Amino acid sequence: MSKLLYRLGRKAYDKPWYFILGWVLILGIVAAALGMNGVHVSSDIKLEGTPSQQVLDRLEKELPEASGGQGSVIFSAPEGERLDTPDNLSAITKAVNDVYQLDYVINPAELAAAAGADASAMQQQAAQAAASRQTSSEQTELPPYGPLIVNGMPVPGVNISSDGNVALFQFQFTVQQNSLPKGVTDSVIQAVSQAEQGTNITILPSDSLKEVGIPIGSNEIYGLVIAAIVLFMTLGSVVAAGLPIVIALFGVAAGVGGAFAISNFVTMTSFTPVLALMIGLAVGIDYALFIVNRQRRLIFDQNLSAREAASRAVGTAGSAVFFAGLTVIIALCGLLVIGISFLSMMALVASVTVLFNVLIALTLLPALLGLLGERICSRKAREKNHTQGAKQANKLADRWVSGVVKFRWLVIVAVIAILGTAALPVAKMELGMPSGATANLDTTARQSYDAITKGFGEGFNGPLLIVAEPNDASQTVSLQTLGMLAQQLQQLDHVSVVTPAGVSKDGKMAILSLIPETGPTDQATKQLVEELRSPDSAIARDQDMKLGVTGLTAVNIDMSAKLAEVFPVYIGIIVILSLVILLLVFRSILVPIKATIGFLLSILATFGLTTAVFQWGWAKEWFGFDTGGPLLSFIPIMVTGILYGLAMDYQVFLVSSMRESYVHGHRGNDSVKHGYQMASRVVVAAAIIMVSVFAGFIFTHDIMIKQIGFALALGILIDAFAVRMALVPAVMSLFGDKAWWLPKWLDRMLPNLDVEGDKLIAELNAQEKR
Repeated sequence: MSKLLYRLGRKAYDKPWYFILGWVLILGIVAAALGMNGVHVSSDIKLEGTPSQQVLDRLEKELPEASGGQGSVIFSAPEGERLDTPDNLSAITKAVNDVYQLDYVINPAELAAAAGADASAMQQQAAQAAASRQTSSEQTELPPYGPLIVNGMPVPGVNISSDGNVALFQFQFTVQQNSLPKGVTDSVIQAVSQAEQGTNITILPSDSLKEVGIPIGSNEIYGLVIAAIVLFMTLGSVVAAGLPIVIALFGVAAGVGGAFAISNFVTMTSFTPVLALMIGLAVGIDYALFIVNRQRRLIFDQNLSAREAASRAVGTAGSAVFFAGLTVIIALCGLLVIGISFLSMMALVASVTVLFNVLIALTLLPALLGLLGERICSRKAREKNHTQGAKQANKLADRWVSGVVKFRWLVIVAVIAILGTAALPVAKMELGMPSGATANLDTTARQSYDAITKGFGEGFNGPLLIVAEPNDASQTVSLQTLGMLAQQLQQLDHVSVVTPAGVSKDGKMAILSLIPETGPTDQATKQLVEELRSPDSAIARDQDMKLGVTGLTAVNIDMSAKLAEVFPVYIGIIVILSLVILLLVFRSILVPIKATIGFLLSILATFGLTTAVFQWGWAKEWFGFDTGGPLLSFIPIMVTGILYGLAMDYQVFLVSSMRESYVHGHRGNDSVKHGYQMASRVVVAAAIIMVSVFAGFIFTHDIMIKQIGFALALGILIDAFAVRMALVPAVMSLFGDKAWWLPKWLDRMLPNLDVEGDKLIAELNAQEKR
C-alpha cells in the first residue's frame, strides 16, 4: 500500500493539472446533476417492520384516504378575548372551508362517505363515546374544549377551548407530507392566514405544514475560522494552512453535492447532508493536515526536496490516512446491519463523503503541493525550525508525557474516575424525537404546542390513529360495533377523547382517532400505546378484534424502542471490529484491548454529559436552548459509529508512532516518550480542529443538529485529550515492552499492513546508499 501511494503521490506532484482538472470535472458533473434534479429533502422517517409502519402500510393499501399526513393550525385571540365573535367566526369558517377546497386535503364528510358510513351517524357515535367518558367518571364539570359551533352546526375539524381564546383546526392530507407536490402546504398556510386580516386572530401553523429545509446556518463558519487559526499555528504558514481547508471543501462539495443530486430518487431526511457536512469537513481537514505536516517535517528534519517529501508523505502518512478513513467508513457502514432505511441513507452519504475526502487527500493534495513546489516551506520557516521551533515543540510535549509517565497510576485512576463519574447520567437517559414541547420559547412550534396544551390538553399535540380489524376474516365492523369500541376505548386511563373516523368499504377495517391525556413523549402515553396493541387486552378480547396504533407519536415510540433494542448489538459489532482491526494494525494483544476500553469510557462519558445538558438542562443557556427533553433516538447508535471511526484515527497516528519508536530501537518508557513527541503536536491540532468544526453546529437552531454536534464535539474532546493524550501513554508506560507482545503463531498468521510505511522507507534508504 505505501509503495503504491508513494508512486501515486509522485505522479500527482509531477503532473498536477491532470489531477486538478479531473477533480474539477467530477465537481462539474455533480453540479450539472444537481442543477437538473434539484434538492429534495424530507422529514419523513420510515421504520420498516415496526408495528406503526405495518399499520400505515395496511392503511395505504386498504383505505389510502386515511393514511395521509396530518396538519393542524391554531387560531388564537389576545389574552382575555374570545374567538367566537361574529367577525372572528366568519373569518375562521371561511379559512377552514378554503382549506377543505384545496387539492390533497380531505374533507371529513367526504371521507366518511367514501368509507361507506353516514357522517351524522359517525358524529352520533363520537358524541356517545364522549358522554360515556363523562358518565363513567362521574364528573360534573365540562371538558375544557368542545366543537366550534357556527349557526347551530359544528365546523368540521375545529375545536375551541372553553374560554374561547384558542381554537384548534386539525385536518388530513390524502398522502404523506413528503409526497405532497410543492406548494400545497404553502396554499394551506395562505388560506388560513386570511383569517388574520381585519380581525384580532393570530394563526400558528404546525411544523408539518412548513417546508422542510436544510438546517445549516452561518454558525458553522466559526468552526472553520477556528480550524484555520489552529492550522496556521501548527503549520506556521498561511499557504500550508489553506491547503487542508481547500481539500475538505472539495470533499464536502463532491460528497454532499452528490447526495443532493440523487435526492430526487431516494428518500433523504434533512439532516442526512448535514451529518455528511460535519464529518466531511472534520476528516477532510485532519487527513490533509496529517499529510502536509508529514511533508514539512521531512523537509525540516531530513532536508528532503519538496517533491520527495510530498511523495514520502503520501506513502507513509497517506497510508495511515487511508486506513483511518477506511475505519470510519466501516464503522458507518456497520449501521446498515440495523435495517433502518433513513439511518442507512445517513451512513451511506457520510461514508461516500469520507471516501471522497480520502481520495482527494491522496491525489488532489499532492497535485496542489506540486504547484506550490518548494514554497510550501519558506526559507525563513526552515531557518526558524533549525534554530528553535522543533526544540520548543518537543520540549512542551516532553514535559507533558514525562509527567504522565512519572505519575502513570495517578493518571490512570484519575481518568477512569472522572470519565466514570461523567457517565453516571447514562442510567437515566431517555430517548425520543424532538417535539414542540422542547422547542425554544420564541419558536412557532413551541408557541403552538403551549397553546394547544393550555386550551385542550397536552395529548392533542400527539393524536393516535387506531385501526381495528376483526380476528375472524369473515366478519365485518358495523357502526354499532364501532360505537361500542369507541366507548370502551374512552374508558381507558389517560384517554382524553375518542372519535370514530370511518370504516373501509368492505367493512373489514375500522378507524378511530384517539387523543391521549398526556404528551407525546410522556411515559404514560407509551404505556397506553402498549396497552392498546396488546392482543390480551380486555377490549381486544371483548370485541374479538386486533388493534393497531399508528400516528407520529406511535412512530416515534417505535423508533426509540427499535433503536434501543439494536444498540447493544451494534456496540458488540463495534467492539469486535475494534479488536480485530487494531490487532492487524499494531500486532499486539494489549493495545487493541486498551484502545477499546478507552473508547467505551469515552462514549459512556459523552452520553452521560449529553444527557445532563440536553435532558436535564444543565448549562442550557450556554448552548442556545431553554427546555430539556429526551435525546434524539438515533444519537447513541450514530454517535457511537462516528466516534469509533474518529477515535481510531487518533489511536493509529499516536500509537503507531510509539510502535515505530519501539521497532527502531527505543525501549520501555523511551519508546512511549519518543513516539508521543513525534505525533502529539499534529494529533492535538487535529483534535482541536475536529472539535471546532463539530462545535460550530451546536449553535444551529435545529435541536437535532445541536445535539449531534454537541455529542460529537464532546466525544472527540474526551477521547483525544483524556484517553489518547493521557490514558494511552500512562497505560503503555505501565506495561512497557510487554505492550507489544504477540504469540508467535498469531504473528505468523497476521498480514503485515505496514501502516506507517516502514518497508517503503527501508527500500528508499537502501536506494540512496547505492
